Amino acid sequence: MKGYKVFDPDWTCRGFRYEVGKTYEHKGELELCRSGFHFCKKAIDCFKYYEFNPNNKVAEVVALGRIIEIEGDTKCVTDKIKIERELSWHEVLDLVNTGHANTGFGNSGYYNGGNYNSGHGNSGNYNCGHGNSGSHNSGNWNSGSHNSGNWNSGYSNSGDWNSGNYNSGVANSGNYNSGNWNSGHNNSGDFNLGNYNSGCFCTQTHTVKFFDKDSDWTLKDWRTSEAYRLLYFSPLAPVTWIDDSDMTKVEKAKHQEYKTTGGYLKRLTPKERAEVAQKWWDSLDGEEKQIIKNIPNFDPIKFKQITGIEVD
Repeated sequence: MKGYKVFDPDWTCRGFRYEVGKTYEHKGELELCRSGFHFCKKAIDCFKYYEFNPNNKVAEVVALGRIIEIEGDTKCVTDKIKIERELSWHEVLDLVNTGHANTGFGNSGYYNGGNYNSGHGNSGNYNCGHGNSGSHNSGNWNSGSHNSGNWNSGYSNSGDWNSGNYNSGVANSGNYNSGNWNSGHNNSGDFNLGNYNSGCFCTQTHTVKFFDKDSDWTLKDWRTSEAYRLLYFSPLAPVTWIDDSDMTKVEKAKHQEYKTTGGYLKRLTPKERAEVAQKWWDSLDGEEKQIIKNIPNFDPIKFKQITGIEVD
């Protein structure tokens, strides 16, 4: 199997020095991330583990012995490897970019100085839009990062004209707003000076309902609770990321965007989602389960309707 490997400027990797043209054999146990000679099948994947630095050495390699690779991991390990030839930095840039005139890596657009851009003229990284100086933007002309909207100076906005951060609404100066024109934070309504409001033109914070009943918790109480933390990091989303290396031919034909994004977002069926959610719930200890059951007005029937989890 052919692949690529990155080395420190002195041709060492994990303290072992290599030479171009030589073959090396590993004696003993072979284990991914622990023992053996590691490499990647794609040059771009090497830079998940090494800095994208022109001072580092990059080489084409051939695995001549036993190979171990794990589904979903970009690394491979072998017990016999040959360092075929050194790549020039221009060759590396051509391998890791599909666009033109890029000085970064992972770009399918043009004239990008950053990395992983599918748009054009970006100096930031991971942009699908154009003219972004921030990173992870799918919109245009953003100076912040992680924006899918346009003309944002804040970060992680999917709406437009936000100076705050993490807004899906429009023209917010606060943060985490899904509504519009809010100067407060975490509002789903509009024109609020207060925080955590689902109404409009509010200056104070109100309590919210749980399981269709009134409670004495505000949205802030909920968002700062241990129950919210547990559920936030749970695999309850109706979608999951499928890497291009795990995609079938049918999936690749249907989701052509994988060529740019490196994979696609798969929508789970209700059955698939319920199976994943139940497995997660069963992995919790008794104390963690009780924390969730202590949510105000907890209703196991409605909880199952929403999450697919049978709590008892």
